Amino acid sequence: MSIPNHNERREAAAAAKKAMLEKFKNKATAPIDTEVAAQRAAEAKAREEKRVAAEQKRRERVELEKLERKLAAEEKARAEAEAQRLAAEEAERKRREEAEAAEILAFEQKARRDLKYAARKARAAGKK
Repeated sequence: MSIPNHNERREAAAAAKKAMLEKFKNKATAPIDTEVAAQRAAEAKAREEKRVAAEQKRRERVELEKLERKLAAEEKARAEAEAQRLAAEEAERKRREEAEAAEILAFEQKARRDLKYAARKARAAGKK
């Protein structure tokens, strides 16, 4: 038993390829009926039209979904901006209220100090 070399392998592959080609060449082709061919062509055309229509419908649906996503994103951004605006207004209102409360507290503390000072003055004036 000999080991086939490269040339022998190539020749065997070429022979196998040639045999395969001959097998397909030798098949008898049946005469094509024009009516059947026309019917098949019409069916193929109908299938192609259906495919094109389905593809167009799919593209329209994709465009609609893309537009819906864009509108949803814009609405979400508007809602977030509104929420931020409301939070900023609330923070400003709280800051003003706290400033007013601090101002009132300072005024009340000053009024107490003034009253104590006036009471001390009155006591000191009454002793004299």
